[in-house]
Amino acid sequence: MPKLHDQVRGIGKPDWLKIRLHRTADYAAVRRIVEEHHLHTICSSGRCPNQAECWSRRTATFMILGDICTRGCRFCATQTGRPLAPVADEPRQVAESVRLMQLKYVVLTSVTRDDLEDGGAAHWAATVEAIRQENPEAAIELLIPDFDAKAPLLDVVLASKADIVGHNIETVERLTPVVRSRAKYRTSLATLRYLSEQGAVTKSGVMVGLGETEDEVLQTLRDLREAGVQIVTLGQYLRPSLEHYPVAAYITPEKFDWYRTKALEMGFSYCASAPLVRSSYLAEEALQSVKRG
Repeated sequence: MPKLHDQVRGIGKPDWLKIRLHRTADYAAVRRIVEEHHLHTICSSGRCPNQAECWSRRTATFMILGDICTRGCRFCATQTGRPLAPVADEPRQVAESVRLMQLKYVVLTSVTRDDLEDGGAAHWAATVEAIRQENPEAAIELLIPDFDAKAPLLDVVLASKADIVGHNIETVERLTPVVRSRAKYRTSLATLRYLSEQGAVTKSGVMVGLGETEDEVLQTLRDLREAGVQIVTLGQYLRPSLEHYPVAAYITPEKFDWYRTKALEMGFSYCASAPLVRSSYLAEEALQSVKRG
């Protein structure tokens, strides 16, 4: 039988989950611009623990296509319901925000829009194109929904030629029906495999601490690598509220280091693995590792 993760005794969060702030001049400049121009980033609204560090590197994440998701995953704090129509001017607005913030690296993500015929694919492409026109030097990473692994929709997104196209598998196959809504483990793998086959630099993320076993995490990493994924992130799941799926275990930093070693041995070009790692953490460093490889 596979062994369960190392679990921390007690109720409180362990010391290694404390956020260490990076108060640099670049961070202060980006924060001032965001506040003065009332710009929206998922870094702020999502209370990302790495906001200060990423903004110090001139990296930020924007969520497009609204803030209401058509799916209701048990780990996610995003509101579920009937979304509003996409804002036609949003691509230009995001591109202008990138310019004002003087970003070197832009990450785009979105809610899942099963209500739209194309799942929002055209809007994704338009946003990338607008950023490119306004900020030709900025690198762009996408964190897309699965689009039900439909090749024509994925082709629309791929045509925008983002630097990295990511889709998070989130958790191991056994727990997928329990914590994800409508999303299927094999559909996520099919999406990532198609993106990789079309020549995209692909990325995926895994949360741990949901009750998975060590062997299950390793199998998930093997599945991602077999699908052609080049970049992978692993981070600690943290419960957004008491209504969400409970944390089963706090994984030690040493265990995260071990997972990183295993991922690199499997052939991933880059792996960020630590308790506070999130999908876009050190994103520009991951891209550089692929280019060097």
